[in-house]
Amino acid sequence: MHEGLDDSSVSAALARLIGVAIDRAGGWIPFSRFMALALYAPGLGYYASGRKIVGRMPASGSDFVTAPELSPLFGRALARQLAQALDAGGSGDVWEFGAGSGALAAELLATLGERVRRYSIVEVSAPLRERQREATRGFGERVRWLDVLPETMSGVVVANEVLDAMPVDLVHFDGTAWRTRGVARGEGAAFAWADRPTEERPPVETFPPGSTTELHAHARAFVATLADRLERGAIFLVDYGFPEAEYYHPQRSGGTLMCHRAHRADTDPLVDVGLKDITTHLDFTALAVTGQDAGLDVVGYTSQGRFLLNCGFGELLAEVGPAARSDALKLVHEHEMGEIFKVLAFAKGAAFAPIGFARGDRRSRL
Repeated sequence: MHEGLDDSSVSAALARLIGVAIDRAGGWIPFSRFMALALYAPGLGYYASGRKIVGRMPASGSDFVTAPELSPLFGRALARQLAQALDAGGSGDVWEFGAGSGALAAELLATLGERVRRYSIVEVSAPLRERQREATRGFGERVRWLDVLPETMSGVVVANEVLDAMPVDLVHFDGTAWRTRGVARGEGAAFAWADRPTEERPPVETFPPGSTTELHAHARAFVATLADRLERGAIFLVDYGFPEAEYYHPQRSGGTLMCHRAHRADTDPLVDVGLKDITTHLDFTALAVTGQDAGLDVVGYTSQGRFLLNCGFGELLAEVGPAARSDALKLVHEHEMGEIFKVLAFAKGAAFAPIGFARGDRRSRL
């Protein structure tokens, strides 16, 4: 948060910035551009304004909770998989993208110990970097922060709830043709939806008239870039989403776009810009195909619940008390985070069978 500015003034300043972008673009910008500004505009965007966004309860001022904050057992179980991957790749380097509060980094470093020679965090948010520095202070110079991805890298890459906040393009089917859904100025200081012709369309043609869905060019580009830069190692992506057949199902005709504020969800990203998160589910088929086409081996895909159980989550549960066990079980229960969250894994130059997919591997569904 900027000193002397409350939430509404930060939001107003961001709205003015987006308005200028719309004017300079001739009165319309694609939703991906709007989303990028709303989330990442320096000093004003949701992830850049300094607000406390991750936490367990609304009273803390947070908007949502992620698995590492919910239970340290998430990081401890994941560490077992990372240890195997580090051994297979012959590396001591871990790379985490979008490390949030730093809770996962701290847990992985503590659990993996000397297996980690260097822990590199790629983080675009300066305020979040400060939270991460505090969380990992005890691990000294083994932890470093990078603004951008290096030209080459080796080791194990982790991204937990990162790709869901990457900008997406929206497309709308009017019954005759698909159109790109973008943002224009509305009445007063408001924003409004506006559609334009496009050649872009989802990979299936089963949507009823009036449908809106998302295309994930930024997330696919991220995977392709990782494939290009990673010389040897493994990649583990943890996020919520579906394979293509489920993502673009006719019954999901409204898409998956969602906003989060004070642990409540809404579907209107055009209001309260900068004051709430904007996310979408992922098309894991598209990500897997992109990685494979770019030279990665797809070595696993399953639910978060099954992945954690394969990594010894049950044994870890036995080590904690009832309250901690209650929180941890939310990570694996199907009606909580266990089923909607998935884990997709790639490898390059490292032949191994990841323990996290020993049972319940769903690659055949991609």
